[in-house]
Amino acid sequence: MSIMIKGGTVVTDSQSYQADVYCENGVIKSIGKDLETPSGAELVDASGQYVMPGGIDPHTHMQLPFMGTVATEDFFTGTAAGLAGGTTMIIDFVIPSPQQRLMDAYKQWREWSEKACSSYSFHVAVTWWDDSVYKDMGTLVHEEGVNSFKHFMAYKNAIMADDEIMYNSFSRALELGALPTCHAENGEMVFQLQKKLLAMGMTGPEAHPLSRPPAAEGEAANRAIKLAEVIGVPLYLVHVSTIDALEEITRARSNGQRVYGEVLAGHLMLDDSVYLNTDFESAAAHVMSPPFRKPEHQKALWQGLQSGNLQTTATDHCCFCAEQKAAGKDDFSKIPNGTAGIEDRMTVLWTHGVGTGKLTPQEFVAVTSTNTAKIFNIHPRKGTIQVGADADIVVWDPEGTKTISRKTHHQNIDFNIFEGMKVKGVPSHTISNGRLVYINGDLRAEKNTGTYIKRKAFQPVFSALKKQAKLNQPKPVKRT
Repeated sequence: MSIMIKGGTVVTDSQSYQADVYCENGVIKSIGKDLETPSGAELVDASGQYVMPGGIDPHTHMQLPFMGTVATEDFFTGTAAGLAGGTTMIIDFVIPSPQQRLMDAYKQWREWSEKACSSYSFHVAVTWWDDSVYKDMGTLVHEEGVNSFKHFMAYKNAIMADDEIMYNSFSRALELGALPTCHAENGEMVFQLQKKLLAMGMTGPEAHPLSRPPAAEGEAANRAIKLAEVIGVPLYLVHVSTIDALEEITRARSNGQRVYGEVLAGHLMLDDSVYLNTDFESAAAHVMSPPFRKPEHQKALWQGLQSGNLQTTATDHCCFCAEQKAAGKDDFSKIPNGTAGIEDRMTVLWTHGVGTGKLTPQEFVAVTSTNTAKIFNIHPRKGTIQVGADADIVVWDPEGTKTISRKTHHQNIDFNIFEGMKVKGVPSHTISNGRLVYINGDLRAEKNTGTYIKRKAFQPVFSALKKQAKLNQPKPVKRT
């Protein structure tokens, strides 16, 4: 299949210019003005529109077994919803149970993901430690193209990684040239607060944010950052939701430490008043971790994106319907954690970022695609419009409008946290792996058409860190 995109404005993370873009056999073949359309090529009229790299969502959980149930969104429906919103790649999570071999869990997730219809890749969580974990981390990096490992600092008595596990895993990641990532919340603090609140009779969703205060995130972020500093490895913090954690990242980066931060579209837009809704279903539908915060945190997170101290945007897309959320009707700590958003991330960020002057179109491309591709070492194959890059492209209509609703979204969930939001700036066409898969509301996703993306280890920052470590190598004192 070949596609010619005519008359649009190409936007990358650093520039914008008028050009046609020709794609063939899944890659971008040529870019230039007034390109001749080859015979048989499908023509896309991008007049008055932007031609941008497809979005990359670095944080999704499709088909996740969690808290006694399984997320309703599988790898086909989830990636299809992403394509409808201009997202052409996800990085999902393999989460082994404690004592489960990493490779066994990885093989299970790869089997589930075969039905995907866009590009996808995986982070792998380290939930326990022994020699098999050490070995499997090496196999995953060298043979399977995994270059990032996740650590949950929350969820005590389940998948929480303590300091010993993190020290061992961070050290092994440094050897392998892989990036440690962390869900930063103090799991012990959360556990104790949950017990305290339940004993006080606080059983509803309103107790959820109280059990996970900003201090729990700030402390854990600081601990992970300091551990990474001592070991000498870069660090990526997922779903940063508080001023507390952002300040830890900002301080570390200002001191020259290689720390990256991710923010969710939901945390930029919603506040903790959602948990006060007298309708249980609505309040429970917003239960995710970290929870939505007070408005001052949203303002700070936008500033974090503008300043560059937060580099990526994601969704933590993890769908549980009302029937599943009802498991916590009498105990908020049993409400399955998760909300949706993969279809809406880019339109919400364009409307409330570019549309309000908080972000330029180039910065939008950076935080929705390019920065993720660079941090996880798949740039320039992904995350840019240039000759030789994969033809993962979104044609963006800046004047297009819609109202977000669960009644019309493609996500496999009965609730939308952005319900009723009017957005301006929508995808008109999405191209995935060189195939036109979304055309003005017509979603043409097909199962088993996705591509697993291997990611090389040792992204460029590791070379710099190696030089620093060599210069600062401690030497024993010679004594007579």
